[in-house]
Amino acid sequence: MSNDEQLVVSSVHMYPMENAKLHHTDRFEVLHRDNPTVVLRRAQPFHLVIGFSGRVYDLKKDLVQLVFTYGNRPNIIKGTKAICTMSDKRRDDVKAWHARTVGKDENSMNVEVKPQRYMAFKGLENPISVMTLSVKQKAKNLLTGRVPINFPIAFAVTLMLMSDPDDQVYMPDERLLDEYVLNDIGKIWVGPYGSSKGREWIFGQFDAVALPAVDLMMSRSNVAPVNRGNPIYVTRAISKLVNSNDDLGVLQGRWNGNYEDGTAPAAWTGSVPILEEYLDTGTEVKYGQCWVFAGVVATVCRALGIPCRVVSNLVSAHDANASLTIDRYYTADMEMLDYDPTNPEGDDSIWNYHVWNDVWMARPDLPKGYGGWQAIDATPQETSDGVYQCGPASVEAVKCGAVGFNYDVSFLLSTVNADLVRWKEDDSSEYNYSKIDSNKYHIGRMILTKKPWIYDPNGDRDRDDVTEQYKNKEGTKAERLTLRASERAKRFYMLPAKSREDIDFELVNLDEVKLGDGFSITVNIHNRSDNERSVQAVLSAASIYYTGIKAHVIKKATGDFKVGPKAKEMLRLTVKPEEYLEKLVEYCNMKIYAIATVVETNETWGEEDDFQVMKPNLQIKINGIPVAQKPCAVSFSFQNPLKKALTGCIFQYAGPGLVKNTPIPYRDIQPEEEVKVEHSFIPQRAGRQKLVGTFSSKELLDITGSVEIEVAEDEE
Repeated sequence: MSNDEQLVVSSVHMYPMENAKLHHTDRFEVLHRDNPTVVLRRAQPFHLVIGFSGRVYDLKKDLVQLVFTYGNRPNIIKGTKAICTMSDKRRDDVKAWHARTVGKDENSMNVEVKPQRYMAFKGLENPISVMTLSVKQKAKNLLTGRVPINFPIAFAVTLMLMSDPDDQVYMPDERLLDEYVLNDIGKIWVGPYGSSKGREWIFGQFDAVALPAVDLMMSRSNVAPVNRGNPIYVTRAISKLVNSNDDLGVLQGRWNGNYEDGTAPAAWTGSVPILEEYLDTGTEVKYGQCWVFAGVVATVCRALGIPCRVVSNLVSAHDANASLTIDRYYTADMEMLDYDPTNPEGDDSIWNYHVWNDVWMARPDLPKGYGGWQAIDATPQETSDGVYQCGPASVEAVKCGAVGFNYDVSFLLSTVNADLVRWKEDDSSEYNYSKIDSNKYHIGRMILTKKPWIYDPNGDRDRDDVTEQYKNKEGTKAERLTLRASERAKRFYMLPAKSREDIDFELVNLDEVKLGDGFSITVNIHNRSDNERSVQAVLSAASIYYTGIKAHVIKKATGDFKVGPKAKEMLRLTVKPEEYLEKLVEYCNMKIYAIATVVETNETWGEEDDFQVMKPNLQIKINGIPVAQKPCAVSFSFQNPLKKALTGCIFQYAGPGLVKNTPIPYRDIQPEEEVKVEHSFIPQRAGRQKLVGTFSSKELLDITGSVEIEVAEDEE
């Protein structure tokens, strides 16, 4: 073969699986297709082989360059383009890309590529995006102006490197990465305080649909390619794009119970079917609610290599007027108003619970000490910078009340730590309302996430209480100073506190009521004075949506009575099953209200409590010993708790490594009927796996269950 022949690049092989194992990306399903996508983590070396034809490569005569590009207008200065000239020498400069030969034969050359390091603190960017590689070749003595050979290859995807101390998403305890990046199934706590439960959710970040869907989202994000390496910009964009309010985002939210033109939020088993529909149609998926938005956010973040957890705030404030208080208003006759007469722009509300995400990153844009967990929220509640997005807000800043730091710290602070303030109509007050009381303990009763490394399909051993990461202990000096740090809250705290009164009231909390059982509202009263007191009281029960919006008044009672000196009394309102069953709305959430006024002292007291009427669990049973790549039988069973038929019934189940989301349409279920549905699937992988199932119908939603199973190897 003559040395005068032209050297021709004939092939490039990227070692998809070999590189993936070194980069901890080998679980991504896009690697296991006939035409695999290379998945790399930024700043980490990788290998490739360049094949030649025509003649043998000669380093002294041939100039071979690898050209890596991101985005539509790649630019070397902006860090979205890199040109590596082939060398046989090792270089340790972290500020540039390098490529060196580590082996060659007559027809090929083995190359090690060392990307530029991502060092946010030193201004070095390295995008996470689809990366295109082309190979340019020419003779070193080729005249200027001659066109070199350009050999394009299939794209690769670069992700964040959470184990590199220089990466902004570096997490010092690498064991936690098993949970917050690599775990593809988890729990999301839903339901009122006292009766919340962990709802299983399949994140599925390694599914074949995940990375293409994330790439589509990023292409619609308006985040410049040069900024796609910065997790601050990326996660803020994710909080915007997982909802569809302002752009071509993933999910449309709906909370009114009407889901006939889409999928009920309670019917989803996880993020994968949502992302599949989004990728297939290119349009918003119907429908989501807070935990669905948060589940998809976790999938997207974990797919990109950003440590992420799902966080549930039990008794969550929506502070519409940025006062750091949630205000309840009552008429002079003690009727609670469903609106805020002082705020025409919006009403405060208290959600039974609200779910968002924490993402882990350094915050070089903030003072030292505010890195670590950062809250982002994709549920469209309030706008930030003109669009529905929220965060990243430093959790430490939320705890300290540092409301001036980016992004949306004030909104998160009120969500977890606002005071509940009650007001009664009063013509003698300059505000037209006088303050009844201020409850410092009602909001943010408990903040939960899944505990690392534990999965409990039948209980709460995997529940992790992170309340003290978000707020100081309620009522302490530090907690009060946190709220007073906000100028917007000061006018409420300047109001004088009520003097101590001589009658104590206590509303007895209801933590759990089974569907079909009756319940009672109970108020205990203790007159500590030496005189008889006259009390006017109102007790009521209502069904509510989990966002706190009242659906139906179920029962209400008013009355006047006497309490003797030093005496104790009990008020009780009993609610029968037939009085509430037809008035329940999805998730069966209830709110009880109690308000009372002492005639002689004008003392007014009010309290409220949320609880959930509990539905049965979906029982899941695997028949026999499951074996990888062999048919396996599974059964789902529960009893209809209602005295009416269920229509539009559908079971769904899924499990990473087991089976993709599988819907099973089912016949109408008769009143109080016990049903058992059998199905079969083929487990894809051996090992310990988890299966999640749901049941939904027009009349009854949110029946869920899960099971952990051991899949044996196929020894045939």
